[in-house]
Amino acid sequence: MAHGPFTTMGTIFDEVAIVGLGLIGGSFGLALKEYGLASRRVGFGRLATVGRALQAQAIDEGTDDLGKAVRDADLIVLAAPVGAILDCLPRLKDLAPPRALVTDVGSTKAVICERARETLGGQRLFLGGHPLAGKERAGVENAEAELFQKARYVLTPLAESHLEDPRVKAFISLITAMGARPHIMDPARHDRALAFLSHLPQLLSSALASLVAQEGRETRLPVELAASGFRGMTRLAESPYSVWHDICFTNVDNIRQALEDLVKKLEFMKQHLTGPELEREFEQAAELREKLRQTG
Repeated sequence: MAHGPFTTMGTIFDEVAIVGLGLIGGSFGLALKEYGLASRRVGFGRLATVGRALQAQAIDEGTDDLGKAVRDADLIVLAAPVGAILDCLPRLKDLAPPRALVTDVGSTKAVICERARETLGGQRLFLGGHPLAGKERAGVENAEAELFQKARYVLTPLAESHLEDPRVKAFISLITAMGARPHIMDPARHDRALAFLSHLPQLLSSALASLVAQEGRETRLPVELAASGFRGMTRLAESPYSVWHDICFTNVDNIRQALEDLVKKLEFMKQHLTGPELEREFEQAAELREKLRQTG
């Protein structure tokens, strides 16, 4: 139920500009509407995408003119792929109102935060962000207001002092109202952690699905025998490469290290398929799963 425009610490995010109207941007817009967190939601994107976002009620109005989209915004959410966010930041130096808080939802943070520091400087307030929520299927047609419920929402401020800014405090309260759980951390630490916890799982899922697809073509492997285990392991393989290209490009060193560590782990298991070492690997894995269940 909507409760009227959201206010906190004297700051009102009356108008929110959402730059990028895919799954995350659309869900952000729907959550703003569902929980009454903004009076006006303006979307930016290609006109065809804007039309779908309007139909889904993820925005109140939309445009393919970035300047028009952000000119009256109190909050600007960059919900585009990482590469598009990097391209957009320099333009906001002149287009964004000085009062506006600029934030993003990119899956890598170090490169984005550095670009924001270089291009926006002290003239516009930027807060790095990454909601750890999503689906395999992209697009505003798959957006939902509840996407951020119970999800960790990483925030990477450019300076610790920014956490005391009323606009940042207001944004933290806003995403909390959406059901998210804010988590403050350093951009570099975020990127290393996500290389293991998000980017590696994606590549592993895609690699497994690609391997079996290749095997199916070469040996007529009966893929119809795939049960829930294989289907669950390859669920992420539905994610589009267009999203992951930028992520891999901007976190290549951390992802490469994670892949190398995984190759070593697989090689170790390969060498100990019949020994007690394999049982210890299973036990260690089960312990992590139990920890994940407890932490939620």
